[in-house]
Amino acid sequence: MSRFHPLTVTDVAHDTSDSVVVTLQPQDTDAFRFIQGQYLTFRRDFDGQELRRSYSICAGLDDGALRVGIKRVEGGAFSTWANTELKPGDVLEAMPPQGKFHTPLAPDDARHYLMFAAGSGITPILSIIRTVLAREPQSRVTLVYANRRIASIMFRGELDDLKDQYLSRLSVLHILGQDAQEIDLFTGRLDAAKLDKLFTQWIDLSAVTTAFICGPEALMQTIAGSLRAHGMSDNQIKYELFGAAQPGRAAKPAAAIADAKGKTCAVSISLDGTTRRIDMPMDGTTVLQAALGANLDAPYSCKAGVCSTCRAKVLEGAAEMAVNHALEDYEVRAGYVLTCQCTPISDTLVLSYDT
Repeated sequence: MSRFHPLTVTDVAHDTSDSVVVTLQPQDTDAFRFIQGQYLTFRRDFDGQELRRSYSICAGLDDGALRVGIKRVEGGAFSTWANTELKPGDVLEAMPPQGKFHTPLAPDDARHYLMFAAGSGITPILSIIRTVLAREPQSRVTLVYANRRIASIMFRGELDDLKDQYLSRLSVLHILGQDAQEIDLFTGRLDAAKLDKLFTQWIDLSAVTTAFICGPEALMQTIAGSLRAHGMSDNQIKYELFGAAQPGRAAKPAAAIADAKGKTCAVSISLDGTTRRIDMPMDGTTVLQAALGANLDAPYSCKAGVCSTCRAKVLEGAAEMAVNHALEDYEVRAGYVLTCQCTPISDTLVLSYDT
């Protein structure tokens, strides 16, 4: 089964000096029906090396278009190419939409959603905002959007248009790190002290149904911690990392390396309805690395434990993950793992990407 499908670029619009909004036309429209807040994983060869990068869909469900926002990252091959060379008529390869950064819509409910975004973290948040405002007519949204300066605000014009269209239902608070604003609270770093003032002076958390957070890991943890401190529960908080500062795997003690030397695990992998059996070394090699090394077309994107593209279920044996920023607690309890972060700790391991 082909995981990647061709998408024709129909428009490339420069949103800020370092970001573009790319409109795409899939050949298989059914495969690219998305849920608000989901992302696409793209692949492209650069100098003979395949790179995979994930970018969030910024369109709402009723926009009649498939669009992603791509912010240029310093040293980023794909994002630099997209910002400087990508043009209408080009064809990109992408996996169908993935991701769980959303909640079910309830058209008859009157909910209050609180959104936090930093920089390009606005991309999936915008998709959620547009969809909620269109499909839950009694719900309202408060967006807290952090950027360095006014010029770096992605989708600024679109947000202004949405505010004009939904005057009583959408509130946008811009927090600018470097550009001074009339209200001191909205100038400077979005830290715990500023959040405390926001939740006591501007935002009534007791009325908030769900909070969505998308941004760098450290900021996301600060926001989530403040939300909890002010009474919100974990099941009310949804988050999506777009730039986790992932530490490398800790070096194994010499004794552990010596014990593992030469040991292998018999791994059985079910993928697309077929099963392959491989012997993989128990030396820190991940299940995903072993699967790719055996020429299995195992799904993956970030390889950092963030996106959940490589999710699989352990049916027999045991494995442990070094990092997990994508799976919910109930998924881990049910046996799901991120194979990019997963190493076997038993002599045999049976897992399935199909479950």
